[in-house]
Amino acid sequence: MIFHTKHRDEILETLSVDPAVGLSDDEAAKRLERDGKNELAAKKKKTLLQRFFAQFKDVMIIILIIAALVSFGIAIYEGEGHSFFEPALILLIVVLNAIMGMLQENKAEKALDALMNMSVQHARVLRSGREKRIDSKELVSGDIILLEAGDVVPADAFLLRSSNLKSEESALTGESVPSEKDATASVAENAPLGDRINMVFSGCSITYGTAVAVVVSTGMNTEMGRIASLLNDETDSQTPLQRKLASLGKYLGIAALVACAGVFIIGLLDGMPPVEIFMVAVSLAVSAIPEGLPAIVTIVLSIGVQRMVKRNALIRRLPAVETLGSASVICSDKTGTLTQNRMTLTEAWADDTDVIEVIGINATPPIQKLLKYGALCCDGTVSFIGDDATHIGDPTETAIVFAAHRNGMPKEEIGRELPRIFELPFDSDRKRMTTVHRMGDKVLVIVKGAFDGLKPLCVEGDMQAAEAVLKDMSNRALRVLAVACKTMDALPASPTMEELESNLSLVGLVGMIDPPREEARLAVLTCKEAGIKPVMITGDHVITASAIARQLGILNEGDEAITGVELAAMSDDELDERVRKISVYARVSPEDKIRIVKAWQRAGQVVSMTGDGVNDAPALKAADIGCAMGITGTDVAKGAADMTLTDDNFATIVEAVREGRGIYDNIKKVVGFLLGTNISEVLVVFLAMLFFREAPLLSMQLLWINLVTDSLPAIALGREDVDSKIMSNKPKPKNESIFAHGLGVKIALQGLMFTTITLLGFMTGKNAMGSVVGGRTMAFIILSLAQVVHAFNMRSDRSLFASNPFGNKSLNGAVLISLVLIVLVVFVPPVQTVFGLMQLPAKYYLIGLGLALVPLPVMELAKAVGLVRHRSR
Repeated sequence: MIFHTKHRDEILETLSVDPAVGLSDDEAAKRLERDGKNELAAKKKKTLLQRFFAQFKDVMIIILIIAALVSFGIAIYEGEGHSFFEPALILLIVVLNAIMGMLQENKAEKALDALMNMSVQHARVLRSGREKRIDSKELVSGDIILLEAGDVVPADAFLLRSSNLKSEESALTGESVPSEKDATASVAENAPLGDRINMVFSGCSITYGTAVAVVVSTGMNTEMGRIASLLNDETDSQTPLQRKLASLGKYLGIAALVACAGVFIIGLLDGMPPVEIFMVAVSLAVSAIPEGLPAIVTIVLSIGVQRMVKRNALIRRLPAVETLGSASVICSDKTGTLTQNRMTLTEAWADDTDVIEVIGINATPPIQKLLKYGALCCDGTVSFIGDDATHIGDPTETAIVFAAHRNGMPKEEIGRELPRIFELPFDSDRKRMTTVHRMGDKVLVIVKGAFDGLKPLCVEGDMQAAEAVLKDMSNRALRVLAVACKTMDALPASPTMEELESNLSLVGLVGMIDPPREEARLAVLTCKEAGIKPVMITGDHVITASAIARQLGILNEGDEAITGVELAAMSDDELDERVRKISVYARVSPEDKIRIVKAWQRAGQVVSMTGDGVNDAPALKAADIGCAMGITGTDVAKGAADMTLTDDNFATIVEAVREGRGIYDNIKKVVGFLLGTNISEVLVVFLAMLFFREAPLLSMQLLWINLVTDSLPAIALGREDVDSKIMSNKPKPKNESIFAHGLGVKIALQGLMFTTITLLGFMTGKNAMGSVVGGRTMAFIILSLAQVVHAFNMRSDRSLFASNPFGNKSLNGAVLISLVLIVLVVFVPPVQTVFGLMQLPAKYYLIGLGLALVPLPVMELAKAVGLVRHRSR
């Protein structure tokens, strides 16, 4: 049933309740049994054990497990007990990776918990004609509830009676100003949530007035419950990096199987013993698997998380670090994200003046009088601790009080100068408030409210000029209030509205707005320069939203601004056609936000959604990356988001994008660095089997290169500084290969280089020493050293010498440690024996070193002739 369109008598009849008596305890118990408790149903959570084992579904992790099993098989076959450290090391990496993933997920899914925490604990209810205070979980549809300022609404309810009622609904609707409620109002069926003024909603707070209402929805049937359902239904989408690494893992697995099958066929045709063929195939399989890649990528992402913390951005899911760098669309909430979430008096006009004055700290005397009288006619207050101001009360009133304070008129002082002796409180019928102040031997009457309501009451003032100012301010989305006054000889014994609110003189108009953040305009400009489309999505009115969007540069010539009603009338196909032109969506629901996000995703864009309210949570979860505000943001939004901005600064998003792009670039460097070795290892083993019928490297040696020698330089590459020109690039396409922009060429080139020099070294060592062990020693030295040296080539697509080649201190240290480990294996006799190596004559070590340095000039030449390209716009 759509309650906001119904008459109160129809609703009461449908719910079978007498508003003067309420439900009986027996009837309430029956309904509680039928409908369930007034609480949110949580999605069944995974146990820690389930989360742990879920980590093993990743293809790369499965390949690692297979590698461990293969390595165990080798160790058992070779009968070398000490070689069990290899599979143990692989399994340790697998387990650590799973534990890290489990801990990250365990911190996730806080949205529903936060929603539950927002539920109130007690409610005032009328049962069997008596007022009772009950646990809010025991509320049922049909209960008559009583509300007053300070209460949190316990369930969705239809207003039966209200007096000057205002409800703070920003977390649900996105509006920064409390919504005025009216029990007698008629509301259209398609009215958005923020316009349903005859209803109050679960989880929202009453800021002013009193009301009696009948509960119409409880638990998961409330608007808050509907958002909880959306959060339950919306699954976390995979990030581009997750998809690409999963695809890479599949390809590597297929390549390993094909290569192993080829080796078996060649070996069988050549008449080799099956066990020997199996051992070569095992070496080939191990060589095809970059065992350290998942763990190293996780470490690089963790480094990115630490960097982002310094930039005031907290990351909840590791793979989400790089996703923001891929963002091509940022859908942002307005209130509290692009704006300050605080009404501010920005302009004022005094009667008998010609101009609208911008409010600062040096207002002219007529404007000072206007601000003074306006502040006297306010109940809101502003308290100060040092320079920090705390606004208490209605935001429009505190905006006036704060403006007066900035102009040397603190409310306490002017209140002592002109003490209040009587008042007529604001109500939604009159839409004005009146206060009476003692002024010497006379009394001063001040009336504040909507100009349309004050105009008929005024006998003095330039109404034509005031109407022109009102139109101008309203067109710029300012919230306008008028102030009028008169003096009386004395306060009547029984003052009435008619006596006080008549024969007034217009003092002037004040205009206020929730202003844009100063830094947001520059952030939007930077986003556009980086090829990112900013989109405003808000629950506020379209005129207000459009005005803010124009000031920020989001809404430009040719762009569109539409309402939630217009959006609801569009099919998905129509939305897909128009989505690129629409820059502002106003008065939208949580479902609308998800539709917008998914429309952009269908257009192939990587979508970031920012927001702070409960109403943003489902879209935050549906987006490729959700970004919540840390200060003003609700726990619900933070729990649904991938990232939280601790300073609530929209400009921080730009820095996060920059860091995300830099992290993705570093991950590409790591992937290229590690895969170059893997490709060469596969080719070396396969070609040696094809031509020489023997393995040039043992599985133990391959594992040492993959897991130990290469890991530290790879991690150090992940700490590379972000390219200073990275924000001049367009966002990478959603389906862009991780090997784009020359990375595939670079990997293939280095793979062929390493293969050539390794096989050359293998043949040199074998022939010189007359044994395959000599060849393997040369091959091991060349491949491990070449990879370490090549780490410097991977720092940039530009020439290594275009900047300081040793500028990455982490890489310098990592290379030094790797060299020490290589020397340990090659020259220390006990370790040398374990790894199946031998001592060589000195000149062969020099030959090996010379061959290992070949990648440096080759890659410099490749960069110079354009085989490896630096990405440009």
